[in-house]
Amino acid sequence: MAVGADLEPATLLAAYSRGLFPMPIKPGGRIGWWSPPERGVLEPDGLIVHRSLRRACRRFEVRVDTAFAELVDGCADPARPHGWIDAQMRAAYLRFHHAGFAHSVETWRDGELVGGLYGVAVGGLFAGESMFYRVRDASKVALVALADGLRDGRPRLIDVQWATPHLRSLGVQAVPRHQYLHRLPELLTSPLPAMFRSGG
Repeated sequence: MAVGADLEPATLLAAYSRGLFPMPIKPGGRIGWWSPPERGVLEPDGLIVHRSLRRACRRFEVRVDTAFAELVDGCADPARPHGWIDAQMRAAYLRFHHAGFAHSVETWRDGELVGGLYGVAVGGLFAGESMFYRVRDASKVALVALADGLRDGRPRLIDVQWATPHLRSLGVQAVPRHQYLHRLPELLTSPLPAMFRSGG
């Protein structure tokens, strides 16, 4: 939709509130602001949790916002294919975290961070940015914890940007841009979920 601007917290907040998210055109390059014609979204009640995944949840400890920088570094691992989290994006989301808008849902085992996800919470909208795992199912367990934390009777939505085949298998749906934008005002005015108010 646009190219340029900065990645300061006020800019990011304005962008997410209008249905935009940033991503470099190429690593280390200029920032593009994206709003896909079809948006991948997950209703918290719509997450598909198979029995094996529910069992896996018992093998991990879930924490919120205790290792945000470390989790972003896991997502930004240059060995991962199609990496887009460069130094400017990392710095931007650390600032956004310190401003109270970016959050991590982390999976731990034996005192070690083994996976999780991070994203932006504004009211009832959680805009997922990236996830990673070092142990099988660790990132999926974080997603289960996120969905569980958002099921509180308030207007809530998890935005995953694009509905990939893998995400569709977990219950993600693709909705037209206009439908996503129509829901934003109600989501943005909803109270912040307790899981992000209390730090987990």
